[in-house]
Formats: sequence, C-alpha cells, structure tokens
Amino acid sequence: MKNISKSFNGVTVLDSVNFSVKKGEVHALMGGNGAGKSTLMKTLTGVYQADGGEIFIDGKKVEINNMQDARDNYISMIFQEFSLIPTLTVAENIFLTRESKNSFGMLNDKEGIKKTRVLLEELEVDINPNDVVQDLGVGYWQMTEIAKALSQEAKILIMDEPSSSLTKKETEVLFSFIEKLKRKGISIIYISHRMDEIFQVCDRITILRDGKNAVTENIKDIGMETVVQHIVGAEMDKAFEWVERSYSTNAKPILKVNNLKSGSKVNGVSFTLQPGEILGFAGLMGSGRSEIARSIFGIDSIDSGEIEINGVKQNIKNPEDAVKAGLALIPEDRRMQGLVLEHSVKDNMILPILSKVKKGLFVDERKANELSNQLVNKLKIKTDNIFKTAGLLSGGNQQKIVLAKWLANDPEVLILDEPTIGVDIGAKTEILDIIRELADSGKAVIVISSELPELMAVSDRVIVLHEGKVVKELDRREINSEEELQHAIQGY
Repeated sequence: MKNISKSFNGVTVLDSVNFSVKKGEVHALMGGNGAGKSTLMKTLTGVYQADGGEIFIDGKKVEINNMQDARDNYISMIFQEFSLIPTLTVAENIFLTRESKNSFGMLNDKEGIKKTRVLLEELEVDINPNDVVQDLGVGYWQMTEIAKALSQEAKILIMDEPSSSLTKKETEVLFSFIEKLKRKGISIIYISHRMDEIFQVCDRITILRDGKNAVTENIKDIGMETVVQHIVGAEMDKAFEWVERSYSTNAKPILKVNNLKSGSKVNGVSFTLQPGEILGFAGLMGSGRSEIARSIFGIDSIDSGEIEINGVKQNIKNPEDAVKAGLALIPEDRRMQGLVLEHSVKDNMILPILSKVKKGLFVDERKANELSNQLVNKLKIKTDNIFKTAGLLSGGNQQKIVLAKWLANDPEVLILDEPTIGVDIGAKTEILDIIRELADSGKAVIVISSELPELMAVSDRVIVLHEGKVVKELDRREINSEEELQHAIQGY
C-alpha cells in the first residue's frame, strides 16, 4: 500500500500511509485509537475507497473498490466488530452466500456442516456447527469469525484484535494455528493492543500515529518500551501500576448477593461489595463472569437467591428495575449492546436519562447539550462535537460514551464487563483512571476482565469464578504477580 490517504467529513484519517506485508509474514499494525489502523485495513478490503494512493498484490497494481474485489485478490479480514448474524448457526454464518448446493440447486446443509466441522477441528475449537451463534459466548463468536475467514482460502489474512475475547488457552491455540498458516505462505496482518502478543507472534511491526507512519521495524530490533513511546509517549510500567486504595471495610455493604442462581452458568454465587470498593471478577471463559452481571442487572432471569442494595432486598426482573435500584451495567460488547452506533454522541449519552432532560413532552435541547458537553470534557472523549455519529469514533472513545451515559444517571453500583476490550494503551489507562475516580467518589464498582494486568491495576479484591461458583477470594495485597493470579484461575 503506497501513499494511502483517506478523509471523512473533511477530517484526515490517513495521510500518505505506506504499508507492506511479505509472503508468510505476520506483520503487526499498531497505534492508538483513531490512529488509522482499522481504516487502512478497511481500505485494503474494499469497505472504504482511498482518496489517494495505490495498492499492489504480488507486484501488480490492483483496484479494490469493494469487498468482492478483495476476495478476488484472496484478501480476508476478521473485523473487530463481529460480522455474524446471531440467529443463524455457526455453519450457516461461515458459508453465508457461499452455501453448498446439491444437483437440484437446493441448499446442502449436511455438506456445509461437514466442511465447518473440518475447519473447527483444524482450529481445535469445540463448537457444534449446528449451534445458533446468539447462544454462544463472545469468545466463540471470535473463533467462528476466524473459521469464516479461513474458509475463503485467504492468502492475506487481516486479524483485527482476534484474541480480545479469547481465554489464555484459546489464544495459545490461535497462535499455534497462525504458525501453521505462516508455513503455508499465508500473510497475516495482526492488529492488537496486547503488547505481549505482538512480541510473541509477529515478525515485523508498523506503528501509525495520527494517521501517519511513525515507524516500521523488525520485532527483534525494537523493545516494548519503544513501541509504547511511539504510540502514546508514555512508560508502560506506570500505565498498570497498582496503588493501594483506602475505603471502609466495616461499612454496610452497598451490594449483597446471596446464593444467586440463574440458568446453568450461575450456580449459587454469594459476595458483598462495599461503598468505594473495586471488586474484580476473574475466571476462564464459561466461568459465569458475564452471566452473573446479566442476572444482577435483570437481563437474565434469576431462579433463586437474593440481591440487596443498601440493606434492602430487591426484586429485579428486568434492566429497568436494576436502574431504579441504582445499578448500571457497561456490557462486554459495546457496539451491539452499549451503543446505538447510528446515533450521535449526545443522543447516546441522554438515552438512559431522557426523563431528566425533558421539558414537557420534548427534550430540553439546551440542557441535554450542556450535560453531554460536560461528560465529553470529564471523560476526555475525542470528538469533533457532541453531534458526531458515535460509530465514527474510535473504540476507546466509544467505550467512554458508554461509561458517560451511565454516569449521567448517577448509579450507586457500576458493573463493567471487559471495560478496556479492544482499546489502545492510552485509552486503557484513561479508563482505569476513571474507574478509580468513581470508586474514590464513593461508587461501588465491579470490574470483569480477561486482562489480568488491568484487573490487578484497579481491584481492591479479586473473586475467582469457576463453573458459576466463587472458588476463591483474594485481597489485592495478597497477589504478588500476574502469574500467581493466573495460577489461581487455572487451578480449577
């Protein structure tokens, strides 16, 4: 890709960017949120058309004006935002628009299921091809996306945050498969914010900053600190430094959960949460972390057990009940569950508090604008204005909007499910700082995260979950290393 430029609404997103990948190479593409990584790759795959520049495949100039052009050039991309249809099965999603047909031109479902099973066995993923996608966890959605891309016989495979929803074991399986693809001569462009992954799996690295090339270097010739400095100009050690916090451990719990049971994933969970405390939830995928949050917030029905807020027993049957009780949930999948991407920053922020910004039958636009601007400034959301479409912002800024809209409702308890998933190190540190500030102001916070350094950076206590049960509770002061916490998680 030579001198690729792209602008949206007069704002330059890519400014004469150069990028190349060799045959059988894993090339990391990094940069802060809004640096232009995803835009560059969407240009390569025909989602966007470049305003200027040229693309060459095997030395031959090509025109990529749409996604079919990309497929014709054996380019496939696993997007950070899922492209699956939730109501279809795994097999139907993988071969959508490319279904097997019999001699009469009818769909041959058995052949599609057979092909899917072979693909999944190669990936060493235990998913039934007949499973409906919406019934699977987010991690399995990601593995289905990978299988879908590989089914298209790609020679250039773009992975945008492929491990963001995977457990450590599943990530190791992914890396092993990447090695197999390299040996077959498949080129992989690997976009990730996880530093350790980049140094583990990639051969070269290109870093973008503000839509321009910052550096391209062999992985063996560049250090982690240098990478961080190119991205944000900050030292990594300070980004995830844990500072012991003080809060009253003797105060009456603001949230008390007793023997909570919900479906097959929440099996008798009990815990308390103090005002001003940050409680971390750790566990492997399938441990019930997100399901506990969903049941407390009224998304999933509760079979038995009790929830108390400020000593008062709550009967939470739906999210509306949860909001009235003083709860807020920042969901794992911000794009599907946390935002209306087609709406503006402002509209997203005022959705949970429409009753508070009404003037008669209509929204008090002046009040709504003032509140939205206050939240944009408070959370340092990078946007041209509050009227910009939320879907055009970077992942980190989208996550801040989700946080902002719930903060406007002034909840007592915040539950954050994977709050820094798919955002760069700069946005991660800002979000972690916001979490600490909220707890310091007296809010009680639950943080669910697969990112152990982040969990360790903010948590006062960590609860380890396994098969929907609390199997260990650790004071943060007792955890001496990430390895120690990982051992506690893997020990069951």
